[in-house]
Amino acid sequence: MARLKDRVAIVTGAAQGLGRAIALKLGAEGARLALLDMQAEAVAETAALVKAAGGEAVAWSGDVTDEATVTDLFGRIHAHYGQVDVLVNNVGGSRNMKIWEMTAEVWDFTIRLNLRSAFLCTRAVLPGMMARKSGNIICLSSGAKEGTPWTAEDTGAPAYSTCKAGIHGFIRDLCWELSPYGIRANAVAPGPIGTTKNAPLFASQEERLVHPPSRMVPMVRLGQPHEIADAVCFLASDESSYITGVTLDVAGGR
Repeated sequence: MARLKDRVAIVTGAAQGLGRAIALKLGAEGARLALLDMQAEAVAETAALVKAAGGEAVAWSGDVTDEATVTDLFGRIHAHYGQVDVLVNNVGGSRNMKIWEMTAEVWDFTIRLNLRSAFLCTRAVLPGMMARKSGNIICLSSGAKEGTPWTAEDTGAPAYSTCKAGIHGFIRDLCWELSPYGIRANAVAPGPIGTTKNAPLFASQEERLVHPPSRMVPMVRLGQPHEIADAVCFLASDESSYITGVTLDVAGGR
């Protein structure tokens, strides 16, 4: 279908999991990809997979929570491709702890990883998008924005839930600020997804917890990475041309 033919798309956190699935999907739809991650070998592997499937991708490594690094990386991307049409802010994660155990350092780490990265990367692409009056920002939120029963029961994750709720506020404000420039801003909020990293944890929670994912998700299954990638691709395409400021839940009805 090539819904994104010749559009330049940046995907952060593209070394594995959802980031890799998103990169493969956008590449299959014709996007010219700039893939970012701190894991240099793994993000290069993602780029190789995109190219093996007939797509175009270049990998760069760096910390997108660092302002100078973002300035450098995005400058190199612009020099290589000339413009950016789509930004997917996928970088995220946490160090989970119960609120009464959490240190300020752990709280700050999670806020920086999820929210500072989205801010820095979004700000970096806007001058070109605003000049062309065209662009698309897609951020990864999470069902955790509502609190996650199984995580709260298990390890706790108040900082992560705060960040993912913050992403919704971020794109709501962006839609008002950027719509006059023809730029859309949306988010995707995954439920429990069976990535290589997370599937073993979810399996163990099924045995240990009162509120495991199978009891809290109406569709009674884990989502798959390609289902999140499909949603991101929809929001990146012209099929969603009248959608902005929306957090799309892809969470099995959770």
